[in-house]
Amino acid sequence: MKSPITTHVLDVGRGRPAAGVPVKLERALPDGGWEMLGQEKTDQDGRAARLFPVAASLQRGTYRISFDTAAYWRALNVSGFYPSVAILFHVGSESEHYHVPLLLSPFGYSTYRGS
Repeated sequence: MKSPITTHVLDVGRGRPAAGVPVKLERALPDGGWEMLGQEKTDQDGRAARLFPVAASLQRGTYRISFDTAAYWRALNVSGFYPSVAILFHVGSESEHYHVPLLLSPFGYSTYRGS
């Protein structure tokens, strides 16, 4: 079964996938806290496709994907401006796939809803 939430990190400064970026996925709780759902490092293609637990079901609500960009830049011996990136997004339908890419450079980033 394909994960309902995936991400892909591209290092636009180097023109290649960002491999080895620590990523974690969380879901907002009603009390204001966050529930950890999964974590992994991006693969050689810059993808993290196994963040969502296999046994879990997607629920409507707010989710957060966090990227430890400091670890990525440190491994490349690069000084980056943003030590982490957190992307909050809303899941409005349990039947859709949510792909949240991150375009990364040492001094900026952008994101969008992918397919």
